[in-house]
Amino acid sequence: MAKALTKAQIADSIAKKTGVTKKLAAEMLNHLSQLAYKEAKNSFTLPGLGKLVLVKRKARIGRNPQTGAALKIPAKKVVKFRVAKACKDAVLGGK
Repeated sequence: MAKALTKAQIADSIAKKTGVTKKLAAEMLNHLSQLAYKEAKNSFTLPGLGKLVLVKRKARIGRNPQTGAALKIPAKKVVKFRVAKACKDAVLGGK
């Protein structure tokens, strides 16, 4: 299995494709991630890739796997990434 691309490799690929410097491409990646963090509470969409959404989980009862004792898991907010249909089709192959 191939290794995942690093941030530097992604910036290099963007720089080559768009004709900008690697430094500018890295700054664009940083700005995009900062914007995604800031806007996640309103849902942040990257067209063709997916959407970051903030989801509220309800409180629930869980189990300690070692003892089997029930314990209360409090409600909390979590960030989820929902993959776009176009991305799924491109990666997994359409029907």
